[in-house]
Amino acid sequence: MSQTETVIVRILDKEYHIACPASESANLERAAIYLDTKMRDIRRTGKVVGAERIAVMAALNITYALHRKEQEQASSDESSEQVQQLVSRVQHSLDETK
Repeated sequence: MSQTETVIVRILDKEYHIACPASESANLERAAIYLDTKMRDIRRTGKVVGAERIAVMAALNITYALHRKEQEQASSDESSEQVQQLVSRVQHSLDETK
C-alpha cells in the first residue's frame, strides 16, 4: 500500500491541504505552482473577476492545451505508423527484386 502525506499548496493566496501519495508530492507541488501561475495571469488581465471564474478559465485553458498536445501526439503517432508502413513496403519491394 502506498504511503500518503498531506501537501500544503498555495493558489491565489489561499492555502490548500491535499493528501496524495508520498511519491507524488513533488508533482503535486509543481502542478499547483503551474495552476497558480495560470490563474494569476488570468486575474492580471482584469477581464475575469472572482476566484471561481478565474479557476474555471484556467481549467479550460489547461484542458484545451492538454487536448491539443494529445491531438498532436496522435497525429505524430499516425505519421510514424505511415512512415513505418512505407519503409516496410519499400523493403518488401527491394526483397522481391533480389
